[in-house]
Amino acid sequence: MATAICLDKIFWEHDTGNSHPENSNRLTSIQKRLQSSSFYKDLIQPKIQAAKLGDIAKIHTESYIQSVEKISGKRGYFDLDTPYSEMSHNAAFLAAGSGITLADLITSKEIQNGMAIVRPPGHHAENDHAMGFCIFNNIAITARYIQSLGFTKILILDWDVHHGNGTERSFYDDDSVFFISLHQYPFYPGTGKETSKGKGNGLGYNLNVPLSSGSSDSDYLAAFDKLIEKEIDSFSPDFILISAGFDAHKNDPLGGMDLSTKAFEKFSIFMKRKASEHCDNRLISFLEGGYDLKALAECVESHIAVLVG
Repeated sequence: MATAICLDKIFWEHDTGNSHPENSNRLTSIQKRLQSSSFYKDLIQPKIQAAKLGDIAKIHTESYIQSVEKISGKRGYFDLDTPYSEMSHNAAFLAAGSGITLADLITSKEIQNGMAIVRPPGHHAENDHAMGFCIFNNIAITARYIQSLGFTKILILDWDVHHGNGTERSFYDDDSVFFISLHQYPFYPGTGKETSKGKGNGLGYNLNVPLSSGSSDSDYLAAFDKLIEKEIDSFSPDFILISAGFDAHKNDPLGGMDLSTKAFEKFSIFMKRKASEHCDNRLISFLEGGYDLKALAECVESHIAVLVG
């Protein structure tokens, strides 16, 4: 079966300015790289449906959703890191809907997997506020939507260089969503300690793998092989979601890790294999960070090549 990508012109219209690291040049570099790839012609590119208020409300508070709606046609800042422009409201709703669009295509067996290549990203967004370039928590919204389709156990793996604080918070007391994060620590946003393992029913369903600055391919791959694999196999998910940030690449200006493009290919192969073993190949990845344009484009191409292959 086919692989789909969600990439829409509206994502370019979330205008953060060229001096901001999370700017539209990221998508331009990715798009150019994909268009020159051997598999581009085989990718399904569906029309994205914007997320419905009810789906967003499963993660975010009503007052926060209303505050996002009010920025339509305006420019300003949610916080110092997170600017918005006239079309950011539209981009945020479409970014949140991209995972839902892919989930519908997977559950109807039109595709086997896909990637939401979106702006703004999502994993830092908390239930009641924007944070760290993120407006809505795209991956968390998709996880709850997938559960509404009858898939109970959702695995979210986050390999962005920054800890996915918003995603963790969304499911911290929930044993139906297993959140795993590999990230640089100590580092922004300051969360992601190894001792943060969930609470209540969710105790044991939150796995943080904090890694020191300068960690290499072998350090990450050891974590996959010695720790993460057994946890995924024990949980046996019905659906796998990936927060695919590429800012742990050695060339990234914001991160402090030493990963190669090949490492992200290996992560992708690992996760695709787990999707095959546990959940009939059901897998969706979401673009998060990655700010060196060349490295970002190479990594996304490599990741999607694995999904297609």
